[in-house]
Amino acid sequence: MAAEYRAVFDAEVVFANGGGLRTEGFRLDIPGPEIDDAGLGALFVRHLGLLMVAEVRITNKTIIEEPHKGGRGVATDVRERRLVELSHVITDGMVTLPGWPAPRITDWLTREASKAKYAPGTEFHVAQIDMIANTGTYLDAPSHRWAGGPDLTGMPLDRLADLPGIVVRVPAGTRAVDRLMLAPYEVTGRAVLLHTGWDAHFGTDRYAGPDAPHLTEDGARWLVEAGAALVGIDSINIDDMTPAAAGERPAHSTLLAAGLPIVEHLTGLAALPPDGFRFTAAPPRVAGMGTFPVRAFAVVD
Repeated sequence: MAAEYRAVFDAEVVFANGGGLRTEGFRLDIPGPEIDDAGLGALFVRHLGLLMVAEVRITNKTIIEEPHKGGRGVATDVRERRLVELSHVITDGMVTLPGWPAPRITDWLTREASKAKYAPGTEFHVAQIDMIANTGTYLDAPSHRWAGGPDLTGMPLDRLADLPGIVVRVPAGTRAVDRLMLAPYEVTGRAVLLHTGWDAHFGTDRYAGPDAPHLTEDGARWLVEAGAALVGIDSINIDDMTPAAAGERPAHSTLLAAGLPIVEHLTGLAALPPDGFRFTAAPPRVAGMGTFPVRAFAVVD
């Protein structure tokens, strides 16, 4: 069993709105023996729930090894929580969509150049990126497909962040995800993530090949009718991109017309449970843009 520690100390509190508080021999559970006076003061304020504190002076401090008593200063019962990364890393020159421009990441201000701008010993790095919006893992807003539809600034947060999620496992070798494949799932109000496993081919020629899985128009209509909140896929496109599709994009058209954001090029969906997680894929609020990369992730309890 790991050692547990307590601090015994006197404290004098000065409040910003006047008055003060003195304690002698106060005992407080602490996370380890190396805590300094500033850290102990902050823990003391949090433990007592004090507001408007201007200063805490700690004196006569002693650290002892003693079992915790379950005070508010140290968490004693933390629920296990797991964060799952669902985004591809954006790197200089990477290919997301074959034939589309790759991102270029350069220095706008190098650390060496910054030395002339700041005090001795202070330096910064500022990078510059030149990329199209459809790079890496990105989100489509309605204006991506429909003129006059909401752009990134018009997407409400309750369609982008902290959504209850569900994973639809698509059998290997399946190209078209249709209504019948989706029908067994309760999708109302949820982020529906289509796990095809196609992300294993990201960055290769096969990723854009004719076998890439997609959502059918019928499947998209069913998701809209069932009240899904967001739809994501770990394939190159939510629509069929083969020549047979003749450039039509029925899944995009149907989902975005209904205001459902789309997240494409997800990865890591195999690490998620079928449900019981929260999904987030929030882009920056850039006016006039209908797509943008996101840091997509899930929180699993």
